[in-house]
Amino acid sequence: MKIEAIKIDMPEGSNMILGQTHFIKSLEDLYEILATSMPRSRFGVAFCEASGPCLIRVEGNDQEMRDAATAIARGVASGHFFSIVLQDAFPINVLNAVKACPEVCNIFCATANPVEVVVAETEQGRGVMGVIDGYPPKGIEGTAEVEARKEFLRKIGYKR
Repeated sequence: MKIEAIKIDMPEGSNMILGQTHFIKSLEDLYEILATSMPRSRFGVAFCEASGPCLIRVEGNDQEMRDAATAIARGVASGHFFSIVLQDAFPINVLNAVKACPEVCNIFCATANPVEVVVAETEQGRGVMGVIDGYPPKGIEGTAEVEARKEFLRKIGYKR
């Protein structure tokens, strides 16, 4: 077995959701969730088929986001893996709806941080072992950091 870390590249200002699903219908269901939950956002979705023609299936409402989602799926190249790339929206806007999609089995991450996907490869194929999302902690927040966190959440409209 071979294990490798795949570095994920995204367009500046993007967020991503990476996960695993089990059925080709997922692509259209995820598209509908994104389109109806965030009508002003730009997004792309790519899904790695795990049987039959084993194609990367792609949907979205923006070519740059479609291309980014496709590049992630191509790099990870694991059966039933999906990638969603968002702009003008945050994963929190759709994450519960994505998790509630009947075909979605697992969410690996929802982030704007640098990500590496840890992939195992055998003779049969590839599978996601997990993700490395961002960087390790540098310390514990103090009073100033607590205030900055609260101010940031209010600035972006998630707290009053």
